[in-house]
Amino acid sequence: MTSPTPEPRHPHWRRNLLVVSLGSFTTIVGMTLILPILPLYVRDLGVTDPAAITTWSGIAYGATFLTAALTAPLWGHLGDRYGRKSMLIRASLGMSVAMSLLGLAHDVYQLVALRLLVGLLGGYSSGSMILVAAQAPKHRSAWALGVLSSAIMAGNVAGPLIGGTLGETLGVQRAFLATGALIFVGFLGTACFVHEPRRPVPSQKLTGAKPRGGWRAVPHKPTVLALLGLSALLLVATISVEPIITVHVERLTGTRDGVALAAALAFSLTALGTVISGPALGRLADRRGHLNVLAVSLAAATVLLALQAYAPSLWAFAGLRFLTGVALGGVTPAVVASLRRLVPDASVGLVLGYNVSAQYVGQVSGPVLAGWLGGLAGTGSVFLATAALTVIGLAAVLALRRRGALAPSKPLN
Repeated sequence: MTSPTPEPRHPHWRRNLLVVSLGSFTTIVGMTLILPILPLYVRDLGVTDPAAITTWSGIAYGATFLTAALTAPLWGHLGDRYGRKSMLIRASLGMSVAMSLLGLAHDVYQLVALRLLVGLLGGYSSGSMILVAAQAPKHRSAWALGVLSSAIMAGNVAGPLIGGTLGETLGVQRAFLATGALIFVGFLGTACFVHEPRRPVPSQKLTGAKPRGGWRAVPHKPTVLALLGLSALLLVATISVEPIITVHVERLTGTRDGVALAAALAFSLTALGTVISGPALGRLADRRGHLNVLAVSLAAATVLLALQAYAPSLWAFAGLRFLTGVALGGVTPAVVASLRRLVPDASVGLVLGYNVSAQYVGQVSGPVLAGWLGGLAGTGSVFLATAALTVIGLAAVLALRRRGALAPSKPLN
């Protein structure tokens, strides 16, 4: 007799997925809309030397990701202990206040300090990833994470466009205030519509024993560490080419006329491919195996990245960027779903917080390494080096699959 499919433990997981996807979109818009207007704001705050404007813009932009990487495991651990909805409420309200305060900065030092505060108080999208991974049924987890990843990527696409538009129409300072108001709407939606079952009092509290959870409670530690390293490696591979795309487009076209628009098109097509493919590849991963889909995605990305080094025209390059986005759409959902399958409920927030930190390490180090390599050996070398990194990632995935790393012998929860 065939046993029926078990009902999900969280009957509101679909509604929660919708709410936190919208909330992640708004907060990511808030994080990224600063890109086109940050140099203008630095200049408005009294920095006049062009080189200093560039330097302070880079420091201010990277400051948020520094504190976010350092605090992600802490917020994840607190979410494990006190509830994940509370972490989302904290993050959305904190970001709403911090983004509004950015518009009130009086000098560049206050700007950097407030950007550090944004990263410290934020973490909504990573908290959403933890909530969805914890609540979605495991046989639907990669699909749900794919939907959320698409919303996050859409925020990355829309943010700079909205930032440029608001900067032109409202002014830079009012743009930050408007963003704070937008994120506050996400806070209201989270507070009112996200449902998290009441957390039972742990038996350890009743007996006085030390509560379970944390890193000690994580089984299969070598496999988890391998997946965290893979997460950082793949972010390096994904992000590293972005700083040199404009220069590569200029080399392809042979002119500076319209290069900014063409580079923006290449960026957008990559993100569009990821937005489109994320849910579909997540659903496929749930059916065919997370590591199987991850291996195919990395194999396809390797070929496509290598071809970009030899693209003969702008249109060929743009098409390859779109297909690369399609191939990479299943990477994050598959990695997070794999981690979720290995980690018990009491430690899922901590481990996925480490995963966020690993991704931020890749996000920060990738562009630095790519800029150095592109200046030394040309932009084509960056695409080839990135393809080599995805080969390393593919080898790691195949090794994990061969060891049967995601087939634990007994339930973890």
